[in-house]
Amino acid sequence: MTIRACKWLLTFAVAFAATLTFAHGASRIKDVASLQAGRDNQLIGYGLVVGLQGTGDSLRSSPFTEQSIRAMLQNLGISTQGGESRTRNVAAVLVTATLPPFASPGSRIDVTVGSLGDATSLRGGTLVMTSLSGADGQIYAVAQGSIVVTGFNAQGDAASLSQGVTTAGRVPNGAVIERELPAKFKDGFNLVLQLRNPDFSTAVGMAAAINNYAATQFGGRIAEALDSQSVLVQKPKMADLARLMADIENLVIETDVPARVVVNERTGTIVIGQDVRVSEVAVSYGTLTVQVTETPTVVQPAPFSRGQTAVEPNTTIEAQADGGTVAILNGSSLRSLVAGLNSIGVKPDGIIAILQSIKTAGALQAELVLQ
Repeated sequence: MTIRACKWLLTFAVAFAATLTFAHGASRIKDVASLQAGRDNQLIGYGLVVGLQGTGDSLRSSPFTEQSIRAMLQNLGISTQGGESRTRNVAAVLVTATLPPFASPGSRIDVTVGSLGDATSLRGGTLVMTSLSGADGQIYAVAQGSIVVTGFNAQGDAASLSQGVTTAGRVPNGAVIERELPAKFKDGFNLVLQLRNPDFSTAVGMAAAINNYAATQFGGRIAEALDSQSVLVQKPKMADLARLMADIENLVIETDVPARVVVNERTGTIVIGQDVRVSEVAVSYGTLTVQVTETPTVVQPAPFSRGQTAVEPNTTIEAQADGGTVAILNGSSLRSLVAGLNSIGVKPDGIIAILQSIKTAGALQAELVLQ
């Protein structure tokens, strides 16, 4: 990435942060918190994929696939004793899905399929009826259908080409919910809202906004901040819980998060929060480039000298120091911080090193998150 591109990214960060100035006072509760009783549930199952074009499991290497085929055929009334199957059109798979909150029997959800054996591709396969169980061992859904695989692979005698993953795929709307969750939404007597980004200031502000709403609707306080993540809302006696939740989730509150600088050293990505501040420091950045060049020379012996051809090494080493510009950073705001970093004119990896050094010096008034 060039210095110009780096400056463009940092300028974009400033503009983006400027447009988010309203975020401290214009976020709905539904955007920053979720209902504790409305959480998702994970489902898992084991099944077979049939109809593959010779890309399934080799039954010698995956004996559990052959056992599953025999068990399935026996359940269908077909005897398989005394015979051996050599087909590679079947693959054993693990099926996973997410059961959404308040899902009712008869509705459909997507499922994800992944190979368990040595199958090379699930493209074109069909998932045979598979039961999906929850953590309590109960069956909540049944999955079946054609698998959609985004990757592909092609192979010849001397070359092969592959893109994406061909041993995993999805079955859109492939599972039918057969059992609903034991608890119902309206069976509860209160609501617990969980912040996606825990913060005491946001939790207290959320409780205050809910209490202001309740004072006009019910004549009293109904919300209390339990900690930095949870806000408890008591149900008024004459209120409908669904209507109460619908009104609360659309309330606008002020949100606040700790100042953070997120750095991804693998991709060179830098995200600087709006509240990041830097005490006044002087920064000098310079790079030392060392180039080693090998130019070996072949030496031939004289004619009729019975000598041997030899290679004479020839090494050239060059060292060059770039940069060294000294700049004063005083990040009283995000814009001034970015302007100070731009004045040094370094690449993203250099900015990452500078931010780490500023944090070590104690001048970065924010949390530095390294990914």
